[in-house]
Amino acid sequence: MADKNYDKAAVVRLLNKILEMELAGVVRYTHYSLMVYGYSRIPIVSWLRDQASESMAHATKAGEIVTHLGEHPSLSIGPLLETHNHDIGAILRESIAHERATLEAYHELLGVVEGKSVMLEEYAREMIYVEELHAGEVDKMLRNPGQIGNFEEPKSAKPKKR
Repeated sequence: MADKNYDKAAVVRLLNKILEMELAGVVRYTHYSLMVYGYSRIPIVSWLRDQASESMAHATKAGEIVTHLGEHPSLSIGPLLETHNHDIGAILRESIAHERATLEAYHELLGVVEGKSVMLEEYAREMIYVEELHAGEVDKMLRNPGQIGNFEEPKSAKPKKR
């Protein structure tokens, strides 16, 4: 490989973190798809299962890059949250929180490889692009009909700090 002027250990650590978070997304979205009830079940379940498939593709891509670098992909899975609150709004709010955390990991990776490896930089940028589009779609789904501005959690719904 041409570029080696980056911290390989940091890159592999971040790629494995991304792999784990994307695998958690597979489990999360699959679980959510099982818990949807009501009149709009079919399109929501379909969307959630598409997200699970996309997370699996993202996990695979991260793992392939780890092995491309001659390292071992993680066998762990990222954090899973079970709130037992399965209304669509709660599912979407949990989803956007997970997506933002994953997006942060891609930004970390970009910071480590920017200007040092074209392949890794392009990978990070591509994934940031895809994840930002996805987070934007979830944001739109959380808005009330006719609401133009971005979704904001109601103040009463935010956890109180102690």
